[in-house]
Order: sequence, then C-alpha cells, then structure tokens
Amino acid sequence: MMTGHRGEKLGASMGSAVGGQFAGFGFKLKAIHVEGASEMATADILRAAAVYQDEPVIGMDLEAIRQRVEAVGWVKEARVVRLLPDTLVLAVVERRQLAVWQNGGRSYVIDETGRVIPEADPGRFATLPLIVGAGANEAAAAILPEVAARPRLAERTEALVRVDGRRWDLRMKDGSLVQLPAVDEGAALIQLEQLDQRSRILELGFERIDLRDPTVVAVRPRDGVLPGQLVANGA
Repeated sequence: MMTGHRGEKLGASMGSAVGGQFAGFGFKLKAIHVEGASEMATADILRAAAVYQDEPVIGMDLEAIRQRVEAVGWVKEARVVRLLPDTLVLAVVERRQLAVWQNGGRSYVIDETGRVIPEADPGRFATLPLIVGAGANEAAAAILPEVAARPRLAERTEALVRVDGRRWDLRMKDGSLVQLPAVDEGAALIQLEQLDQRSRILELGFERIDLRDPTVVAVRPRDGVLPGQLVANGA
C-alpha cells in the first residue's frame, strides 16, 4: 500500500510519536555512561553520539548512534545499550595508541594498525615512541616491540626513522645513529645487544653503528673514544 519512502517516513513518525508518549511518562534521557574510553576520548565520543538531555529514550535509533560513535578515530568498536527509564550506555573498545608519527612536517598519533587517530593531540603523548618518515606508520608495529624488549637501547632511542620505505635508522638521544638492515631487524638488534654486553658501547657513545650487513658490525667511534674500546665485528 505504501510506495517510495512513505513507509520509512511513516515508521519514523510513529517511532517519534511513541517516543514522545513514553517521554511523557518519564522515559527521557537523564544520564549517558561511556565505558572503555579514556578521558581524552570521552568528549569526542559524546559529541559524536549527538544525543541530548531529555530526549525521548524509546525513540532513539541505537544503530545510528553506534555508527556515529564508531566513526570517531579513537574508537575501534562500539555497543549502545538503552537502560530504561532514562540512561544510555556507550560501551567502546578504544584503539591502542602505538606511536607518534612525524611525516611531511606534521605529527599524528597512530594505533597499532598504523591508522591515524585524528582527534588525538600528539603533544599529549610525549611518552609514546617517535617514528619518522613516509610509511613509518605502517611498519612501526613490527619494529617497536623489538626495541622495547631491549630497555638499554629503548631508553636511549629518540626516534625511529624509516629510510626509503624499506628499513630503519635508530636516532639516539645523544645524536648517534644505528642503521638497521631491510630484513631481520631482530637479528641485527641481537648483534647490537651482544656488542653492548662486551664493550658497553651504548654508554661509551659512538657516531654510527652500521648493522646493514649481517656478517659485519661496522662501528664509527666518536672523537675521543679509543679504537681499542670498541669491538667492530660480528664475531
């Protein structure tokens, strides 16, 4: 009997009317609870939900609210629950913040998949690792656990720089550089760890350690560091 969008319009109208009737019995929105979100994410989630005080609870489109919440960059997935007579629960799984990514003169917070979280202010995530360069966001999830597993190295690393979209340089806080190979970074970091155990090179300081050749660890010392203090081969 109904054609076009008349059925949808009539259904929406009836839902609104029913919601309005229940609102008269006290079924109006009084409280919204956001679960699973950090304090920084909560404000953006509430804004996206676009619900308002004293809105009829019965007439709410929970699926539309869920879709709006999941469009927020912080949110991996969301569930919306209506608790009568007057409460709405937004239960979310928040994306894990992995690193701050610098590229093209701008900084972003990324999650574990390399996706940018647009609402996140990089300035508020000073404790996250810093990665730099084109494609660094997509490759970071593989290298960051390798560095984090080595506390002596991690605490001295200022940034991980993606080179030519295929390998990493570790830029140290003292200005030195560790060059990693394009494949099997873990094995190269084991070599570095062994060298540090023998010579405490991370404490002595260096200009550059080249680990790109798996058969040789090439060390360029800084001025004032005696060559005999360094072990410069992979044996």
